Amino acid sequence: MEVAFERTGQRRYATVVTLPGRPPRRMDPAPGYDDDIPHDLVHYLAEAELGLSSGVFGRAAAGGGDGFVETAETPGDPRRQARERRRMKKREASLGRADRGDMARSEYFAGMCDIAWRRRAGAATPAWAERRTIPPEDAPAVDRILTRLDELAALWRGLPVGGALTFTWPNPTAKVRLPSDA
Repeated sequence: MEVAFERTGQRRYATVVTLPGRPPRRMDPAPGYDDDIPHDLVHYLAEAELGLSSGVFGRAAAGGGDGFVETAETPGDPRRQARERRRMKKREASLGRADRGDMARSEYFAGMCDIAWRRRAGAATPAWAERRTIPPEDAPAVDRILTRLDELAALWRGLPVGGALTFTWPNPTAKVRLPSDA
């Protein structure tokens, strides 16, 4: 599965997932835009680095991910698209029941890493975040994710509107796609 984090406007981005042989599905706008590092990108890195197969992106790779919808340019019969949405909701419910805690771990590590990265980068954090500390048992995983965030933040900041960082799930290494490459 290809995952792209695409800058779609001055303060907007989309998360696009494409499974082999299937039309792309988008979440646009995606939640938590940030000039330095968008929220969904932190989730992707946490899940990829920790091998979480039942988080947001593991579920999307398995055919779930009801937050992602087929793009408007996807041709097709509206009835077929409605059937596809129902099938995906059913698949997502099944994946949710099979989740062994990966989604909660994804949320936890994405939150911890976001705060830790902002502290380290000297960026502003909310007052409540100042009181949060990283438990010693989580520090090695957080450090791995922060190293990736450092690399990707520089790439994200340099993306023009229409550009994207693309990944092949679950690889945490990004390729930059510029608008002229599309």
